[in-house]
Amino acid sequence: MALRSALHWRLYSLPALKYTTCWRNHRLQPQRGLHSHIIEALQAATGTENVSTTTAVREQHGKDESHHECKPPDAVVWPQSVEQVSRMARICFENNIPIIPFGTSTGLEGGVLAMKGGVCFDLTKMDKVVQLNTVDFDVTVEPGVTRKGLDNYLRGSGLWFPVDPGADASLCGMAATSASGTNAVRYGTMKENVINLEVVLADGRIMYTAGQERRFRKTSAGYNLTNLFIGSEGTLGIITKTTLRLHGIPETMVSAVCSFPTVQAAVDCTVQILQCSIPIARIEFLDDLMIDACNKYNNLSYMVSPTLFLEFHGTEKSVEEQIQATEEITKANSGSEFACAKDQETRNKLWQARHNAWYAAQALRPGTEGYSTDVCVPLSRLPEIVMATKEDLVRSNLTGPIVGHVGDGNFHCLLFMNPEDEDERRRVKEFTNRLARRALAMHGTCTGEHGIGLGKRQLLTEEVGAVAMQVMKEIKAVLDPKNIMNPGKVV
Repeated sequence: MALRSALHWRLYSLPALKYTTCWRNHRLQPQRGLHSHIIEALQAATGTENVSTTTAVREQHGKDESHHECKPPDAVVWPQSVEQVSRMARICFENNIPIIPFGTSTGLEGGVLAMKGGVCFDLTKMDKVVQLNTVDFDVTVEPGVTRKGLDNYLRGSGLWFPVDPGADASLCGMAATSASGTNAVRYGTMKENVINLEVVLADGRIMYTAGQERRFRKTSAGYNLTNLFIGSEGTLGIITKTTLRLHGIPETMVSAVCSFPTVQAAVDCTVQILQCSIPIARIEFLDDLMIDACNKYNNLSYMVSPTLFLEFHGTEKSVEEQIQATEEITKANSGSEFACAKDQETRNKLWQARHNAWYAAQALRPGTEGYSTDVCVPLSRLPEIVMATKEDLVRSNLTGPIVGHVGDGNFHCLLFMNPEDEDERRRVKEFTNRLARRALAMHGTCTGEHGIGLGKRQLLTEEVGAVAMQVMKEIKAVLDPKNIMNPGKVV
C-alpha cells in the first residue's frame, strides 16, 4: 500500500526487480553532479561515510515499487539526527538543490524519484523508538523505524499499532503518504492515528505540528498542521519524528473466509455488514481470479469464487456475537459457511496469503510490469463500480485481479503488462484513467491510500477543483518558496 504505500496492506513488486529496472531500461538521466563544495558541505554535516555519489547507490535511490522508470538523485546522504537533517536541508536551500526524502521505497506512485536530480535524504539510520508511553497509549519514533520493527518493540506491552499497509514501510513514510491497510475499517488510517510530527522545513527550520513533545488525545488549538503534512508526500517538509496513537491488543481475534457465487453478492454483503454497525476489524474482498492466484501461489485450496476475508476483535463473547450476526448476513447473500481461524499461527497464514496478493497476481504473468489502481467510493456505490470495472476489463482485453479494503469502499485492480507492448500499455493507461474518473463521478477519490505522486496530478485537480488546487499551490509556495521539496510530485 504506502503503503502505503501504499497495498497498503500494500501491493509491491518483487524486491529483486526494484534495482534491475534501471539497468534494463538504460533510460537514466545523465548525472548532473553537484559542485565539490556542496558535497564537502554535506560531508561536513553528516560525515564523509554518509554521503555517496556512486552510480549504483544513486540508482538504488531513484526507484520505488511503482511502474515509473528510474530517476536517480545526484547524491545520497544518510543523516543520523534531526540536527543533521536541518543542516543539510539548509545547504540545499541556499544552493537551490532539490531534496527527496527516502525511507523504505515501498511507495506505489513514484514518490521517491528525483525528477530534477538533487539530494536524496535516506532516513533509515534514524531508527530509534524515542519514547513509549504505555499508560497513555502512544509512542514516538524516528523515520527509520518500520511497522514490523515497532511491532517487535511493542511485544509484551499489551499494545499494538494497527495501521498495516502490508509492506514493512517506514512509519514516518506511512505518515507522509497517508497510508492505510486492512485494519482501517475499525482503527482508521494514519490520519486518525498520528498525534504529532517533527518536521524539517525546506530552509532547515525544525517545527512540531502540534507543539514540541505534545501528545494529547485531542486538541482544538489552532490550525491542524499535523494533517497538513500527513499525505504531503515530502513536498512540504521532511518528517523526522512521529508520535502515534496505540491500541490495546484485543482479548480475542478470530479470522474467517467466506465465498460467494457472484461479485455482486460479496460486495452487497460487505455493505450490509457495515450498515448493521457490526464493529468488524477487517473485511477484504478478492475476486475469483485473485483467489485462484492466491491458491496457486500460497498452496491453498479456497473455493475459486468471489471471497471475503474477515476478522473480528473484542472479548470472547462480543466476538461470538459479531460472527453470528455476520454469518446471518452472509447466508442471506448466498455466502458459504465460514472457515474460521482462531489461533494466531492459522490467522497469520490466512492474512499472509492476503498480503501476498501482489506477488500471487504477478505470478500469473511472470516478467511483466505491474500497476495497482487505488480508487475509493462511498459504500453505497461500491457494488456498482466493482461490477463496472470487471466489465471494463473484459472490453479492454486486460487481465486484472481485484482486491480491496472494501469496508472502506477502497479497492485495487492489479494490472500486469508487457513493458515492450505499446498497445497493451496504452490500453492499461486508458483503463486506469477511466476507472479513476468513474470513481470521481461517483463522488469518490482517485486514490484511497497510495497517494498522488507523479501520475495523478491532473486527477487531483479534477477531484478537488481549481480553487482548492490553487490553495494547495499557495501553501506549497509559502513552505517551499524555491520548490526544492520533492519537486514534480502532487502539485
